Amino acid sequence: MSDIRHFLDLDALDGGILRGILDQAYALKRAMKAGDRPPLLRGKLLAMVFEKPSTRTRVSFDVAMRQLGGEPIMLNRVDSQLGRGETVADTSLVLSRYVDAIMIRTTAHSKLIDLADNASVPVINGLTDRTHPCQLMADVMTFEEHRGPIEGRVIAWLGDGNNMATSWIHAAVRFKFTLRLGCPKRLKPPKSVLDWANAKGGDIILTDTSEDAARDADCVVTDTWVSMGDTDGEIQRKLLTPYQVNDQIMSLAKPDAVFMHCLPVYRGDEVTASVIDGPQSIVWDEVENRMHAQKGILTWCLGASVEL
Repeated sequence: MSDIRHFLDLDALDGGILRGILDQAYALKRAMKAGDRPPLLRGKLLAMVFEKPSTRTRVSFDVAMRQLGGEPIMLNRVDSQLGRGETVADTSLVLSRYVDAIMIRTTAHSKLIDLADNASVPVINGLTDRTHPCQLMADVMTFEEHRGPIEGRVIAWLGDGNNMATSWIHAAVRFKFTLRLGCPKRLKPPKSVLDWANAKGGDIILTDTSEDAARDADCVVTDTWVSMGDTDGEIQRKLLTPYQVNDQIMSLAKPDAVFMHCLPVYRGDEVTASVIDGPQSIVWDEVENRMHAQKGILTWCLGASVEL
């Protein structure tokens, strides 16, 4: 099964492969805007397994698969035997007999790995508690559409060192940009992730102030303060209040800096309305690009391509 093209994490694929996936995403987006939807995945089936609620992941994968000529099948905990205790391994073996690829949005990262280890079809990470690589592909795509190549640029992450922060660290290494992480000391990214980035020569700067992270940055990024399943929400909010992205923070970044957020957003918490609804915000292009980036991922996983 070693020749199966899983899309599990950015650190599991080299920069050349990731750049090729984005090139495919750009090409498919251009084609769609020109009124062409090449049915590259005609006859293919994608099982979408959701153990966490979703708006963007669910709709973007569904629409992407349909526009490529394939069909999605949606399963949540109520619809599948996972909710009644069937093992991830058994579910993987079953789905592999029916569909051409599996996308899972789940809790523990170990479930994703277990699914991939037992699948005979490609598995895509739609989100785990550790990482969110599909979102990062859309984020890189969106930045480059607005500001050109991301290599050599400075990205500022403000907030929790969570799964999104981990994927930004992976992306910084693979796409060769500087990442400044402004995080509370109690909410730093995992040491193992930072050690991996340092070993790979990544330009990762960890600071505990928003100002140091945002100064002269090309892009400022944040995320929801309290994620699904968090049980210590009030503690998180108190720790993260100094990391709010507001007009003062954006003024420290470059004059043409952009703002991104993976959503859902809580205006007045992690970001002010004046920023996310202001002229520097590119979050709605970021939302759209989830679909286009995932087309690139799906076609790469399934060995299809459009002429670039």
